Amino acid sequence: MRTLVLNASFEPHDIVAARNVIGLLLDEKAEMLEAGDGVFRSQYLTLQAPSVVRLHRYAKVPFRRVPLTTPAVLARDNGECGYCGGRADTMDHIIPRSRGGAHSWTNVVAACAEPCNSQKADYLLSEIGWELRITPWRPHGVAGRLALASSIDPRWRPYLG
Repeated sequence: MRTLVLNASFEPHDIVAARNVIGLLLDEKAEMLEAGDGVFRSQYLTLQAPSVVRLHRYAKVPFRRVPLTTPAVLARDNGECGYCGGRADTMDHIIPRSRGGAHSWTNVVAACAEPCNSQKADYLLSEIGWELRITPWRPHGVAGRLALASSIDPRWRPYLG
């Protein structure tokens, strides 16, 4: 179970495991805005699992890099090949690394292994007359992690804008 943690200003702060938020609720450092599925039990207490909580005090949002992985690139590009628009199952460097291309969010795109990735090989797009269907972007912070989340709890939607 995951919990959306909002800052005191109702801005998304983080996404954490629900069990990690229980201490904040018990110490009255946060309030539960939406209850999730399930409960947490102790010898003397039963507490509904939180889905959305809001911190009582503003906390600086930590800068966290979103790791560049194939699943993350596929999620960013909605599982569509950046070259043909078909179902993607891998990622490809737009400017091949063998040609000096960087391993960065703005130089990778989701691609279908056959035929696009194998046909492109180590060519530049201009050499084979192809164009990108998307503009690669670099996700960052909580918003980037939310954009790449495989599923977002429907109870979070009113708080995400």
